[in-house]
Amino acid sequence: MTQVAPKRSGADGDDVVLLAVPASPAYLGVLRTATAGLAARLQFTLDEIEDLRIAVDEACAMLLAVAADTPQLGDTVELSCRFTVTPDALTVYTTVPLGSPDERLPGGESFAWQVLSALADEVSASVDAHQAGIRLTKRRPSRS
Repeated sequence: MTQVAPKRSGADGDDVVLLAVPASPAYLGVLRTATAGLAARLQFTLDEIEDLRIAVDEACAMLLAVAADTPQLGDTVELSCRFTVTPDALTVYTTVPLGSPDERLPGGESFAWQVLSALADEVSASVDAHQAGIRLTKRRPSRS
């Protein structure tokens, strides 16, 4: 399911795009493509767009590793993505329902986390009893 918020619904009138796909590696290409399209709107360079695509792919792979195998509601377990487009940044917040309350994302010293930190300006993760999420922010460099 794809939803573009019908009005400027983010903080300070930011554009928000919501995208939910089945929690399967087969659908990560959809999220990478959406990331590239939104980053292009902000006039990121091709290298910056590719960095973001890789970061989103890596974040989603980390989340799929802890995702539930069976849906809590509906037909499929979903990987949800919230893209927030501001005049100077793109923030991507991805979430999945947890397979069990004991699931944890890799620690900050893991290779996957180092990749995320190198490719995005800000990276954070959250895990509660029901879902795990990773937030990535890439800022548009000021161009003179």
